[in-house]
Amino acid sequence: MAPSASDVAQRLRSGFAKVVVGQDATIFALLIAMFAQGHALIEGVPGTAKTLIVRALALLLGAEFRRIQFTPDLMPSDVVGTTVFNPKSGEFFTRRGPLFANLVLADEINRTPPKTQSALLEAMEERQVTIDGVSIPLPPLFLVCATQNPVEYEGTYPLPEAQIDRFMVKTTTGYPAPEEELELLARCAEGFDARFLERAGLEAVVSEADVNAARSQVRAVHLAAPLQRYVYDIVAQTRLSPDVGLGASPRAGIALLLGSQAAAAIDGRDFVTPDDVKATAGLILHHRLIVRPEAEVEGITGSDVVSRVLATVPVPEIAVSTPGSQPT
Repeated sequence: MAPSASDVAQRLRSGFAKVVVGQDATIFALLIAMFAQGHALIEGVPGTAKTLIVRALALLLGAEFRRIQFTPDLMPSDVVGTTVFNPKSGEFFTRRGPLFANLVLADEINRTPPKTQSALLEAMEERQVTIDGVSIPLPPLFLVCATQNPVEYEGTYPLPEAQIDRFMVKTTTGYPAPEEELELLARCAEGFDARFLERAGLEAVVSEADVNAARSQVRAVHLAAPLQRYVYDIVAQTRLSPDVGLGASPRAGIALLLGSQAAAAIDGRDFVTPDDVKATAGLILHHRLIVRPEAEVEGITGSDVVSRVLATVPVPEIAVSTPGSQPT
């Protein structure tokens, strides 16, 4: 019998705890993206465990893993692949790029120009790539986890709006709390080396079949009609905010719906509550909003807008008659 989504999440969290100190919000965001068949963007200053978290996830899944180091001279064909002529056989063959993997780490994605960044658009949305007119499907588990440095850093390119919208969640890795950093130093003093995660006992704890089963459970989570309206109201309100030039799209609303289902499944429930919507709204919406320049000058961010929206949109009352029953 396949484990439940909450069991899969707990196994992964226990595995992360062996090599990652803190960063619970980032790990939660990755779980939401994976269970809801989305993709994750992780932003943070250098040295805050962005790449480490994704490498750890690959080992915990036992999945085929590829890392693409995005640089200014990276070309789209370096990502998706190309057609190559074999002089011995006199025939062309397709050489697949590193994008053909279950888990792809797009490391420092904003250090390459938009032309190469856009090579991921078709893959992330349609889970296929087109090489010389031929469409090739990607593996079923396909998950892109991209990392980026803050755009204020030298040598970075802002991601195009269409690219950002393909990332279901965006999360930020910050500096750890004092007690967490002290624990990190203690682990390193005892011999922990982030370059060799296997030495820390990190191994596959779930299979691809387990993840697929969890995804099926997520889609079966009940979302009552009032909560569907709640999701819509939140998304629609972002478009009415005076601080926003462009609000959340219908794709963002679908992502919020799926993310809420994933949050409920991770918590071991087969129904969504308003708290599930609130827990995922920030992860799913804030990076999709284009804040007006005059609001940016005042220090207002997409996260601030989402927080204000959540504070103003009425929360529906969902009645649950008996423990374990679905709300109405």
